[in-house]
Amino acid sequence: MASNTISLSIITALNFLCIAFAFDPRPLQDFCVADLTSPVRFNGLPCKDPSTVKADDFFFSGLHLPGNTSNRIGAAVTSVNVASVPGLNTLGLSMFRVDLALNGFFPPHYHPRATEVITVLEGYLEAGFVDSSYNRTQYKKFLKKGDVFVVPVGLLHYVRNVGSTNTVVLAVFNSQNIGIVTATQGIFGAKPPINAEFMANAYMVDENTIQRLQKAFS
Repeated sequence: MASNTISLSIITALNFLCIAFAFDPRPLQDFCVADLTSPVRFNGLPCKDPSTVKADDFFFSGLHLPGNTSNRIGAAVTSVNVASVPGLNTLGLSMFRVDLALNGFFPPHYHPRATEVITVLEGYLEAGFVDSSYNRTQYKKFLKKGDVFVVPVGLLHYVRNVGSTNTVVLAVFNSQNIGIVTATQGIFGAKPPINAEFMANAYMVDENTIQRLQKAFS
């Protein structure tokens, strides 16, 4: 009985340890304002000398301004991350304003290092993600102003404007460097290209189709 209790305690501790390492590490000081000019490179960004830190290092203005959606997907992102707010360094947080024109969208993609919380500020949005189970279940919602939707870390998801006006979304992430991998861009836009014959077999289409997609996403 005692050995079972010890084993259970060890398993529980390891589970919490895995959770702890699944996201950005906790800071070891009040703040570590990023020194964006430093040549030092490691897993994160080096800190400024605290004596040079100012309130502006923790400040951003302009999230009320719409982004330029005149592009192929009709979408724009305004970033509030460590690059625009150096004071976010080591705090495990970033946020984005997302503008979607009529019929605008973000294609299926995933963030390898962050869970996403989506809040609709204006408009009407479809958001969905697909789990990693054998059934590949899709969880989808239609969101109006004030609605919130959560996308778990690492899962393939998409958003698209399904309303009659522009849509504005606030997206918050629990990482300062979320990463983004677009399914089509990652596969068909790889450099150098993945072997077309192999890709044709994998996706059950002909090589010409694969080559056309590789050219489009290159």
